[in-house]
Amino acid sequence: MFYYLFNYLDKVFDFPGAGLFHYISFRASLAVITSLIISLLFGKRLINYLHKKQIGEVVRDLGLEGEKEKKGTPTMGGLIILGAILIPTLLFAKLNNVYVLIIIISTIWLGIIGFIDDYIKVFKKDKKGLAGKFKILGQVGLGLIVGSMLYFNDSVVIREKIKDQAYVKTTKALNIENVKEAPGLFSKQAIKSTKTTIPFVKNHEFDYAVLLAFLGKDYEKWAYLIFIPVVILIITAVSNGVNLTDGMDGLATGTSAIAGTTLGILAYVSGNIFFANYLNIMYIPNTGELAIYISAFVGACVGFLWYNTYPAQVFMGDTGSLSIGGVIAVFAIMIRKELLIPILCGIFFVENLSVVLQVAYFKRTKRKYGEGRRIFKMAPLHHHYQLSGYAEPKIVLRFYIIGIVLAILTVITLKIR
Repeated sequence: MFYYLFNYLDKVFDFPGAGLFHYISFRASLAVITSLIISLLFGKRLINYLHKKQIGEVVRDLGLEGEKEKKGTPTMGGLIILGAILIPTLLFAKLNNVYVLIIIISTIWLGIIGFIDDYIKVFKKDKKGLAGKFKILGQVGLGLIVGSMLYFNDSVVIREKIKDQAYVKTTKALNIENVKEAPGLFSKQAIKSTKTTIPFVKNHEFDYAVLLAFLGKDYEKWAYLIFIPVVILIITAVSNGVNLTDGMDGLATGTSAIAGTTLGILAYVSGNIFFANYLNIMYIPNTGELAIYISAFVGACVGFLWYNTYPAQVFMGDTGSLSIGGVIAVFAIMIRKELLIPILCGIFFVENLSVVLQVAYFKRTKRKYGEGRRIFKMAPLHHHYQLSGYAEPKIVLRFYIIGIVLAILTVITLKIR
């Protein structure tokens, strides 16, 4: 909203300083500051309100250290995160940008699903919350919407590198003298494409449509048969991965902030023609605007962490965890870096995997030996370490360190291939 207001003031009245709102970096800075203020100031008020209304966490008896102390801690704190994300985005982003619209829809959609789950747990006193099949149905529904918008919307395009190697060699260096020529390295024609980025490969792009090449001529027009299911799978997996990770004070919040910061860097360079040229990565017009959203996302996570760090004063609940995971997935898909998720979101991936392996192994051994056996002392993985005698803050901090290392590795994959 402010973007349009100050753009009008700049054009009509030549208002001093209004031109700053044309810069993504300036609006991103305002977004992160605003989200921090919202989450810190209004977060405390919401926590007090939740305390007053006795909207506390229903803790299952798992025999974990410090478990009883968590009972009654206010939950549904994800509302703080959602507000601190959406308000700055609405204030500072270009709302006619298709990528911004998609990410706002995703945030609200999954936030509603998570809120319903928390509402059932807290107010209906049902520890199971919303049935798993309805959560999955909601995630699949969002995947259909996001996948269809990305595939069929004419604004979702890329600009490919020019294949003329002689020209590329003469304009390859990106410096002050030839920076104006750099855009010529990309085709002026924006095209629809289902290409994405794959790590550690020289020509690091993969087109989902290629998987349908056996259909013969014009196989590209059927690419949505592959692309949309992939979108659904990624959104569901990452959303549930963050939900499973949200089992210790500050764990999901901090690791999400690390992933969000990395995605913000990737979005900015992918949407900037000069950086895309220098890094030799896919140029995706208009994705730079997503930097405003992800700045608000990181600010919201950091602000929430102020109250969520050990010992937590509030839990995000499914209102926060489902939406955070879904947002990370959708964001990565939009900037065509979804195949980097196993690296960037390695914490969420391993947490998810530990549950799958634990359940599968338990069922297999029960059929074979008549008694179920376990790989881990408890799944998700962070509880395994907790039962192994590690203190909760130490586990969380070490997961942060791993998350930072994975984030750095994700960024350098842009040049290591």
